[in-house]
Amino acid sequence: MKRRLLALTLAGMMTLSLAACGQSGTTTPSSNGGSSEESSLTYAVEAGSAGEAMAQEKGFKYNSVASQADALMEVASGTSDAAIIDLLMAGAMIGEGTSYPDLVFTEELNSEEYGVGCRKDSDLTDYINNFLAECYADGSMEEIATTYGVQAALIEQPAAEEFVPSEDGDVAYIRDKGTLIVGITEYAPMDYKDDDGNWIGFDADMAKKLAEKLGVEVEFVVIDWDNKIMELDSKNIDVVWNGMTLTDEVTSSMNCTRGYCKNAQVIVMPGE
Repeated sequence: MKRRLLALTLAGMMTLSLAACGQSGTTTPSSNGGSSEESSLTYAVEAGSAGEAMAQEKGFKYNSVASQADALMEVASGTSDAAIIDLLMAGAMIGEGTSYPDLVFTEELNSEEYGVGCRKDSDLTDYINNFLAECYADGSMEEIATTYGVQAALIEQPAAEEFVPSEDGDVAYIRDKGTLIVGITEYAPMDYKDDDGNWIGFDADMAKKLAEKLGVEVEFVVIDWDNKIMELDSKNIDVVWNGMTLTDEVTSSMNCTRGYCKNAQVIVMPGE
């Protein structure tokens, strides 16, 4: 029931959000790109996230915290005036029936895409691109997305291409060790724990499906999001699959798949 309520909430929010794309706001921009009211606030953002990058781009004053969930706690406690978090997380974490019923999102600051991150020059990237293409074509991606209410955010995938993994690449490495280690943070509706302590969510379920295709077990490891590149390069994890925005910093530091899901950075504030 909890999962169904989350899916319905997110589906409604995504439909309204995507329908509103392209509409202009009524606030007057300041010289740094934000409205004068926005520029006077202090924002809580997750360190190393797209929300932090957006705060920097807008010239906002901000506090960096460990996670997007912590950013919401900052707003709820009054330590920060507002938070900048992912739209998909806002749909899962704020409003009626959530832990933060008195918080609302007031504005979308951008539009962006989620992708999966692999090590530099990894053949796993092409393998996952083909996997995403196959799942989109056979409808299994939409089926999983519908479970978590993110089906409206899916990005159409091109047809799968012929691909042969390298004999000494990451695909072979993962198959040899028998596990796909997925770096995540707790971020509903992409990766979060159910009542029994099992990892679920759109990204988590897709990662499980990929592991099945590879013929290996899946292992989820919670990482410090600010250190995700280091975790990949040191082989503590094999992929970052956690609603990761394809920013310039991310795409220049790791091999990334094509975008598979639309998102936006939004401002969250106490409701009136």
